[in-house]
Amino acid sequence: MIDLKILREDPERVRLSQQVRGESVEIVDQLLALDEARRTAITTFEALRAEQNLLSKSVGAAKGDEKTALLASAKELSAKVKVADSARAEAEVAANAALLLIHNLISPEAPVGSEADFVVLEHFGTPRDFGIKGLEGFEAKDHVELGKILKAIDTERGAKVSGSRSYYLTGVGALLEFALVNYAISSATKAGFIPVIPPVLVNPPAMEGTGFLGQAAENVYHLEEDDYYLVGTSEVPLAAYHMDEVIEGLPLRYAGYSTCFRREAGTYGKDTRGIIRVHQFDKVEMFIFCEPKDALAEHQKLLQWEKDFLNAMEIPYRVIDVASGDLGASAIRKFDIEAWIPTQNAYREVTSTSNCTEFQARRLNIRYRDGDTTKPVATLNGTLVAIPRMIVAILENHQQSDGSVVVPAALRPFLGVDRLLPA
Repeated sequence: MIDLKILREDPERVRLSQQVRGESVEIVDQLLALDEARRTAITTFEALRAEQNLLSKSVGAAKGDEKTALLASAKELSAKVKVADSARAEAEVAANAALLLIHNLISPEAPVGSEADFVVLEHFGTPRDFGIKGLEGFEAKDHVELGKILKAIDTERGAKVSGSRSYYLTGVGALLEFALVNYAISSATKAGFIPVIPPVLVNPPAMEGTGFLGQAAENVYHLEEDDYYLVGTSEVPLAAYHMDEVIEGLPLRYAGYSTCFRREAGTYGKDTRGIIRVHQFDKVEMFIFCEPKDALAEHQKLLQWEKDFLNAMEIPYRVIDVASGDLGASAIRKFDIEAWIPTQNAYREVTSTSNCTEFQARRLNIRYRDGDTTKPVATLNGTLVAIPRMIVAILENHQQSDGSVVVPAALRPFLGVDRLLPA
């Protein structure tokens, strides 16, 4: 959640942020009114409590008729205190509910606009020239066809067992996942990240605290009987790892490996072929807790670690600055890395990194010591590797005319081969 001090002192900044995100601007004024009502209710309650305390002392020293009169007054005052306390509690609930509807204050450097209004920051690598008349001299096969040739991906049996957008990784496909995960964790560990295998079932405070029960709720799997959620990213359990704690030794950097689940609501008919957009996948996610003053620098580090990974996979890619209307509730700025997918003749997102400043930490009550006080930490996240999309990029970019696939040099020590051969 945002800092209420900013809302009170500069509400126009909050209104503008909501506007460029495409979110409700009216909620800002509603929250201002609810915040004022809460503060008034607190003041009223505290004044009555102070009066009650003074009266209690007077009753103890009084005698006879005076004491009887004071006891009657005390009883009447006690009833007023209960009413005021109830009003205070209701005002706090209403104000907190409205506060949860305000998204993080967007960075002034983020592009303004909808999903299509991103800004391309960098290009790396040169896409191969496939096609009979191209330099390669053959037409590129897509990852589904290559997956069949290599016996690495089985979407037909995946659909039979688990429905659409499901798949099996088999043989070299499964080995390729293990290689990607091992390389990712090895790289992250060398960079100072603590490897973590987190739970994928989380409680409502963890999910709400990270901002995934607002605009992103439609893509979250909820187990209603138990009131638990399946995470769509290990960002959620990693963020909640230090919930309700005062932490030391910042920055703290974690690399979480987990299975992720997404309903993919609203994507009917989109990316139905293959494993680009699926309901279940594995991912290595980087997560950082740091002092707010260091958040911008940490964000650039996360982006560089992601670029290093793509460079190691020897895949052409571009970096984009995501537009305001396409940001999650928690992020003030987000960079995506999009890999070149030859058969789509397009760049497709494979990793992203977001700076969430103190937004999630305020919700999750995660603080650090600054002298004699404690303050909210900043949190940042970045995907090091999302397995299915990286497999798509590797198979399509490194394919050969005979259906084999050259293994990137960085993965060869983990796979033990330099080429994946047709089965």
